[in-house]
Amino acid sequence: MNEPNKRGTMKRVAVQLGPVQETLLIPLLGRSEETRKTRGLLHDPKSVEIVESLEYDFTKWKGIPSLAGACVRACLFDQHVRDFLDAHPQGTIVEIGAGLNTRYERLDNGQAHWIEIDLPDSMTLRRQFFDDEARRTMMAASVLDEGWLDEVAERPGPVCFVSEAVIVYLDEPDVERALRQIGRRFPGAWLITDTVSRKMVDEQHKHDAMRTMPKASWFRWKCDDPRTLEAWGLRLVRSETFLDAPSDVVDRMPWSFRMLTRWAPWLIRRRVEGYRINRFLMG
Repeated sequence: MNEPNKRGTMKRVAVQLGPVQETLLIPLLGRSEETRKTRGLLHDPKSVEIVESLEYDFTKWKGIPSLAGACVRACLFDQHVRDFLDAHPQGTIVEIGAGLNTRYERLDNGQAHWIEIDLPDSMTLRRQFFDDEARRTMMAASVLDEGWLDEVAERPGPVCFVSEAVIVYLDEPDVERALRQIGRRFPGAWLITDTVSRKMVDEQHKHDAMRTMPKASWFRWKCDDPRTLEAWGLRLVRSETFLDAPSDVVDRMPWSFRMLTRWAPWLIRRRVEGYRINRFLMG
């Protein structure tokens, strides 16, 4: 955890992340910005604390629409996890590519078990702000590894795997490999993951956040139809876009998006349908 220096002020935490891992700072800033609003999309004081503690220039993302978009995404993912916890209050949530996410802080019910995995550099940064707890374990691992699955197998089932803006950074053969190995070990598990269309992947140079990052940071996996994952042994249960957000989330969206969502959804449907949040059953 971040410690005060000799003057009693908090030392800034250096950010040393690979190009893809650095993108975890975008949703972190988004949650922080929304938390500072009177009626933000979500309330996440931990994100404010972390942003204020990091030695990093966030100004390149200040005010961009994608910050709110990342929070809408988080709200939709949160709802799927709530659905799982309602059905299986003592089950296990596995956050793949946890980054500096705070879903445990937002949703923990006091009964569930949580495993949070990420690459070593991301996990080193994460441990500056979070600790293992009785029902919470953090691990440095890649989703392509298999050893972390042994740790999951030791926790109570059922299991819900959550990949929020994570596997979209992999090439398709690696996505298939990762999902097939999870499915073999945990048939019947939930998987909540996003998919990005070919058009959106190919036009990242126009994206307000990604265009500020090197190409090594960009999405790789192109998926126009999440139903194609059923060939890998998954069953699609639900798929949605931002237009399917619940009314309480829509009410807190930026006014421009809110007006379009309510009065002219056809104007933005083509823009948002390329990004989908999906719930699958494994195996």
